[in-house]
Amino acid sequence: MSFAIKTEIPDLAAASFTFTRQKTMYGGKQIAAGDTIFLFASENEGGQGLFARGVVTAAQALARQPGIARQTPRVDLSVRRTALAQRPLGRGELKRFSAWDDGRPETELNFKFYRQATNKIVGLSDETASYLDRFFEDTAEI
Repeated sequence: MSFAIKTEIPDLAAASFTFTRQKTMYGGKQIAAGDTIFLFASENEGGQGLFARGVVTAAQALARQPGIARQTPRVDLSVRRTALAQRPLGRGELKRFSAWDDGRPETELNFKFYRQATNKIVGLSDETASYLDRFFEDTAEI
């Protein structure tokens, strides 16, 4: 399965990343070492959206805090960058895809990342992962 993370990323040039206490939604809690992950630098923290693809090198689910009824599952994550995006993809490019039931990869990303703009890790459909893979090819048409 493939995943995507939208979070603050201070050093886009880094070869590896460590993310702590990341919120998971839409199947994101299933992430494990060896999974492909697409990295989005959160626009809420000055980022520009999709910038890299990587492989998860470690994933550790965090224990829930006692006494709190409703908690979003969180994970600690380590990622090794494997490619840099060749074209931009962020809130500006995805905003117009808001017909939530149209089945488009762009709509899936807009729904999961920008409908509720918090930073998070999400699971992706195979179609959306294939769509994102094209942002890492020099000659692909989107």
